[in-house]
Amino acid sequence: MRYPAAMPRIALKVEYHGKPFAGWQRQADQPSVQGAIEDALARLEPGPHTIAAAGRTDAGVHGLAQVAHCDLTKNWDPFRLSEALNHHLKPLPVAIVDAARVDDDWHARFSAVERRYLFRLLMRRAPATHLNGLVWRVNHSLDASAMQVAANYLIGHHDFTTFRSSICQAASPVKTLDELRVEQVDTLWGPEIHFHVRARSFLHNQVRSFVGTLERVGSGGWAPKQVRDALAACDRAACGPVSPPQGLFLAGVGYPSDPFAK
Repeated sequence: MRYPAAMPRIALKVEYHGKPFAGWQRQADQPSVQGAIEDALARLEPGPHTIAAAGRTDAGVHGLAQVAHCDLTKNWDPFRLSEALNHHLKPLPVAIVDAARVDDDWHARFSAVERRYLFRLLMRRAPATHLNGLVWRVNHSLDASAMQVAANYLIGHHDFTTFRSSICQAASPVKTLDELRVEQVDTLWGPEIHFHVRARSFLHNQVRSFVGTLERVGSGGWAPKQVRDALAACDRAACGPVSPPQGLFLAGVGYPSDPFAK
């Protein structure tokens, strides 16, 4: 691996609770995860700093293993940098869980070959207390098998216009969805449905559009084949309800070579 002589580039693995933030992206008048990390960097080296991330998450969406990179002047030891950043990030719900030196042409977004999301849906009538803000709670049971049948229609290379936000800025609605797995899990808080979603890249609100639509199938409101028909319509009006952001986690980012491998 080659490293630059100056302005070392550091990859950061970031965990955060999305509830207090208006999303990942820095905003002038609202708190953001990016802004919090850049402010912490400015405490260590004179700023301003601009970090790049593998993907932007919306308000209320969480990060389990978001990846970002920053360019610094000092030749920081990655572990000491992560410790210093975590000190200055307190008490915000943001943590640098790993850091690694990378080549100067490595990019958190453009070098990524895969993004993985997890969505948690809790099925119980009682309000969520410990999981408040971390799950989408519905007060009825869902048929996970029917949802998987419907989800299978979405896997593959498709025009996902139906499941794309009207404000999506992607150049094309055509994407390849590699995995959409529906799993029922028994937890301490009650039965949950976990949606495991994997692709190289996603459209704006694509995962939440999937989940909201599949919930209609699980509740019996839609037949599984209606999801196939909605996909074929290439019409946003054919989409089911969009799920709320709580419950959605950016669970991981894949690269040709793991920058955090020890």
